[in-house]
Amino acid sequence: MLYKKGLNELSALLSEGKISSKEIAESLLNRIHEKDKNINSYITIDENLLLKQAAESDSRRSAGKPLSQFDGIPVAVKDNMNTAGVRTTCASKILENFVPPFNATVYDRMLNAGMLLLGKTNMDEFAMGSSTENSFFGPVKNPYDSERVPGGSSGGSAAAVSAFMAPASLGSDTGGSIRQPAAFCGVTGIKPTYGRVSRYGLVAFASSLDQIGTFGRNVADTASLLQIIAGYDKKDSTSVNREMDIDAGKLDTDVKGLKLGVPAEYFTGIDSEIKSLIENKIKELEKLGAEIVPISLKYTGYAIPVYYLIATAEASSNLARYDGIRYGYRSPDVKDLSSLYTQTRSTGFGKEVKRRIILGTYSLSSGYYDAFYLKALKGRALLIEDFKNAFSSVDAIIAPVTTTTAFKIGEMSNDPLQMYMSDILTISANLAGIPALSVPAGLDSKGLPVGIQVMGSHFQEQKILGIAGALEKICDAVSPED
Repeated sequence: MLYKKGLNELSALLSEGKISSKEIAESLLNRIHEKDKNINSYITIDENLLLKQAAESDSRRSAGKPLSQFDGIPVAVKDNMNTAGVRTTCASKILENFVPPFNATVYDRMLNAGMLLLGKTNMDEFAMGSSTENSFFGPVKNPYDSERVPGGSSGGSAAAVSAFMAPASLGSDTGGSIRQPAAFCGVTGIKPTYGRVSRYGLVAFASSLDQIGTFGRNVADTASLLQIIAGYDKKDSTSVNREMDIDAGKLDTDVKGLKLGVPAEYFTGIDSEIKSLIENKIKELEKLGAEIVPISLKYTGYAIPVYYLIATAEASSNLARYDGIRYGYRSPDVKDLSSLYTQTRSTGFGKEVKRRIILGTYSLSSGYYDAFYLKALKGRALLIEDFKNAFSSVDAIIAPVTTTTAFKIGEMSNDPLQMYMSDILTISANLAGIPALSVPAGLDSKGLPVGIQVMGSHFQEQKILGIAGALEKICDAVSPED
């Protein structure tokens, strides 16, 4: 069953000439047709394009000229990354029929490595949400339990990898949108350092927080895809020009001598099973020679208000471009310019997106800017200082990813504050711009996955991926029932 193979397994089989790219594509398409009607992880699949790309890859390999070791492997892409000629909706009615004229840099880098577009994955509308319930195309269901959410906003990307409907996928992480669904769906997911991966062609939610990252069934696959998409891009003004120092083939999984910080604030108010499972894994890391150092990230409690002021303010600015004039949905029920704006935005945006636009516009409005937005920026500086102090004494930080395992669909949808609070353990990494990942730790008593979070200082992806590799060896493998 080719669809069950991961990125590096497929690479080896292709290199040995044992399989073709066409066989991989067809195996995955059959799996999607069989499984996705229950999970809803994809919005758009262009089968003709996929098979055309597969045939081109097979021709390159036959001629002995593959573009990379991963030439011919299909990858799923979150539907907020531009793919020229293929619909990019951001799971919103306002972009339901939008076909971009250019590619996101990450998609170009995939194509340059010979990788194929498997499909565009479902997500919370404009990446605003923690459950992938806020999609115009319907909610995504968790492969472990169809009554539960897969996490958000990259729920489709995580669920597709978890349910063997993609060997790997791209997601975006603004406040935990890769790590939380990775934890809920039992896969590995990494949010790199802000500036490590180009945001060019990523439809913006909150520009100072958004970062594209990767999902895989294991650490090596996640690292391999990250290595392909990372690197400087002159098209992105926030891209950092530095030497590429991510090498998926040389991950150091020896934790002996490493100082690993454990923040007390991340272990309060969390599910007892999650706490116990992660504390046991930390003890096992200590047995392997790591030095466990209790630390304090004392401003963690301020992360939620700081994040939701900054993120909503940036969202209200970024989403002003959807006005019914330039592109996207336009309401037919209009009498004049004013009603064109109001009707298009009222009917084109979903409830959660409208809520965040209103919150952000309010915090930026005259008389409130200093009281809210400016104060939030000062709070962000304190959170950054918190991490800076921590990393002066430890090599990495180990913590839970979520306070609970996957919750039921509809359980929090009428309580936005409770939903926002579910991000408490992930958003600080975005505010500080540091790399962070989730790796599966095992299952709880309900059979639901638990994730362990590893956070590092800026541009320390290689180090935290190595630590994740060590965790992978001591954690129970997880997989949903087929």
